[in-house]
Amino acid sequence: MNVEFIHALEQIEKEKGISKKVLIEAMQEALLSAYRKNFGNDENISVNIDSQTGRIRVYATKTVVKEVKNSATEVALEQAIKSDPSIVEGDLVQVESTPERFGRIAAQTAKQVVMQRIREAEKNLIFEEFYSKENDIVTGIIQHADKKNVIVDLGRIEGIMPASEQVPNEKYLFNKRMKFYVLEVKNQSKGPAILLSRSHPSLIKRLFELEVPEIFNGVVEIKSIAREAGSRTKMAVWSHDSNVDPVGACVGQRGIRVQNVVEELNDEKIDILKWSPNPAEYISNSLSPAEVIRVEIFEDEKAARVTVPDHQLSLAIGKEGQNARLAARLTGWKIDIKSESQMRKLLEQELFAGNLFKDPAETNEEPEDSEEYEATEDTEDVDADFEEEQEE
Repeated sequence: MNVEFIHALEQIEKEKGISKKVLIEAMQEALLSAYRKNFGNDENISVNIDSQTGRIRVYATKTVVKEVKNSATEVALEQAIKSDPSIVEGDLVQVESTPERFGRIAAQTAKQVVMQRIREAEKNLIFEEFYSKENDIVTGIIQHADKKNVIVDLGRIEGIMPASEQVPNEKYLFNKRMKFYVLEVKNQSKGPAILLSRSHPSLIKRLFELEVPEIFNGVVEIKSIAREAGSRTKMAVWSHDSNVDPVGACVGQRGIRVQNVVEELNDEKIDILKWSPNPAEYISNSLSPAEVIRVEIFEDEKAARVTVPDHQLSLAIGKEGQNARLAARLTGWKIDIKSESQMRKLLEQELFAGNLFKDPAETNEEPEDSEEYEATEDTEDVDADFEEEQEE
């Protein structure tokens, strides 16, 4: 190796961010292994690469003796004092032992080491870049889709979106540009593995954070999100400034802000409602767009009984129970929805049975078509702990 090689290392340092010192140290270790493999392992040797000239020298550590019996580990005192008159018998000295044909081996080894380190450095840089984007949004281009996975081009690397993170009925066409939520970034031996999602509720959260300055600045806070990906989402928001309407801020003038998010999600319906530390008010809001007449709260069971007008019952429940189901997930409360007619029958039954003031959980008789919903384990709440809010 020569000065040109050192200049090449300096160029790699500038372009790839790999320290010249680190490269030289790695090459010295590799050359040491190469020496032992090709010339034996009897000597206590070290390899040095001059960081200015690129010259390679192999040094053997030997013991100074009067009479040499093992040339691999010993050097004659007469020879040693030529370089340093202060040396005495028994001292350990460095003796250059560079083989004549070591240059070719060194050149091959150095090239392999540099290429390996460049690959490792690039992998680490990509990992660090995407690790910082974990729980954030990235834009990618669909490269391939099958029954299990969707492969996404993210620029310097490909990401993978498994079937569990895909949206039902969403089409992932080749070359289509989309936004993805970065679920996880793993640093594997083959390189970083980027796990993506289109169905995660936090995709909604990040899209609104990017779209709504009031959320990005912390004036408006997203308290909870319940999502059935591809169909409908409910999002509860709260304003830390009484002069800012949290729902209006998210909707935007003429609905432009929410519409931008809806378009990115291929027309998924999004209900934006006001969060409240009052459970009854929050539950009432969560059943929007249905009108609510009354909400009865049963703290011990974390359950609520909601009364709606007869003509609003189907709207409150929603198609296949979706509206009520999302409301239960959003609030974290078990919600029992009844029409006014059902409530009248129930009250009559309780009155005649003497159970007017009993918990509904203790009442066995229920009117026909009573609808009850509760939060399930897949609820995705940003923050919906009523008890903590009330204590504050």
